[in-house]
Amino acid sequence: MRVLVLLPAAVAAMLWISIPARAASLGEAVNTDYPYLQALFEHLHANPELSMQETQTSDRLAKELQQLGFSVTRNIGKTGLVGVLRNGEGPVLMIRADMDALPVQEKTGLDYASSRRQVNLEGVDMPVMHACGHDMHVTTLVGVARRMVELKNEWNGTLMLLGQPAEEALGGARAMVADNLYGRVGRPDHALALHVIAKYPAGKIAFSDGLMYSSVDTVNIKVRGVATHGASPHTGVDPVVIGSQIVLALQNIVTREISPLEPALITVGAFNAGTAPNVISDHARLDITVRSNSEETRAKLLKSIERVALNTARAGGVPENLLPVVVVATDGAPTTTNEAALAQRVRSAIRAGMGDDAFTQWKQTDMGAEDFPDLVGVSPPIPSVYFEVGGTPPENLASGDWANHHSPLFKIEPEPSIKAGVEAMTLAALDLLKK
Repeated sequence: MRVLVLLPAAVAAMLWISIPARAASLGEAVNTDYPYLQALFEHLHANPELSMQETQTSDRLAKELQQLGFSVTRNIGKTGLVGVLRNGEGPVLMIRADMDALPVQEKTGLDYASSRRQVNLEGVDMPVMHACGHDMHVTTLVGVARRMVELKNEWNGTLMLLGQPAEEALGGARAMVADNLYGRVGRPDHALALHVIAKYPAGKIAFSDGLMYSSVDTVNIKVRGVATHGASPHTGVDPVVIGSQIVLALQNIVTREISPLEPALITVGAFNAGTAPNVISDHARLDITVRSNSEETRAKLLKSIERVALNTARAGGVPENLLPVVVVATDGAPTTTNEAALAQRVRSAIRAGMGDDAFTQWKQTDMGAEDFPDLVGVSPPIPSVYFEVGGTPPENLASGDWANHHSPLFKIEPEPSIKAGVEAMTLAALDLLKK
């Protein structure tokens, strides 16, 4: 009987055999590893999954991390997972990637375009597409894991890599925290996340030392009335008229109650009422999105919406027992705000490794929102930085030949975006976990 004895070096060589040998620089190592990451990205793009149904994506991410030696905890907040790699004493760093896709029919014409359909949680069969770049986020997370394993001699501490479900539904981060995320895997000292952004040149990094994304809330208003025949409106109370007056009055909140120097948004996205042209219904429903750049403004907007709805109805003759019912949905999210000192440190680390040319100027151009704050806004808050990586070739930006997020035509240029994301995030991680 022959016994094969493996020396520690040999064991290590076998364990990390899929990782390219140490390159002369981090950038070169990422370049060498890119074919593997490209194949992973194309697989994820072609196989998207809806919020809270990311089972295959979670399986694949867990497999990638386990093969690298991470201890993986599954099914946190339903489909979420965390991979943990301990490398001696030191700080704990969490890096998050969101995994879910959108109910959109892809029309990009890419060779690896999604043709997938999925039955959503409400039982409706839907087309599914990675129309926001979460496939890039997961791929980048794997790329960072591969680099950090190769560079274990250059850092100390614990690396937590988190695959989060349901960012698009704004519930995944909250679900993971509620499922005792930090009690199960430990609480990080710092947290990082990134998002690929179509409006920036592919591969360019952008972020601020403060605000990154707005808060968002959904408000539902049930406007109640008294049903009657359309030929006899005086015998009822018309909720359509009252609802229309509420819609117009809501706009005065932003224009007359909020400083013109303070961003705020109230949008009535849906107004539903009635079943026939000659029937005055007994109710109407308004569905509203509310966005702001500060928690103070957020609270003021929500309070004012309720006041306007109730008092507009009163002015229209609605009795007290039929005043509108105003409900603020629980799926909102606060502002995404970088911790200033940490953001400056991360920027310095990226600049030292990639140079000044790695960056483009960050600028808020809309009031999009994110649920990353629900992961880090625990008590006490976890210092965090969220940065963006450009995803569109410069020539396409110049010509206008590009599509924004959530469009069926949305696509990114994967190679420069993924490479920059992996390199920038790895540089940040090495700095925060440096010996």
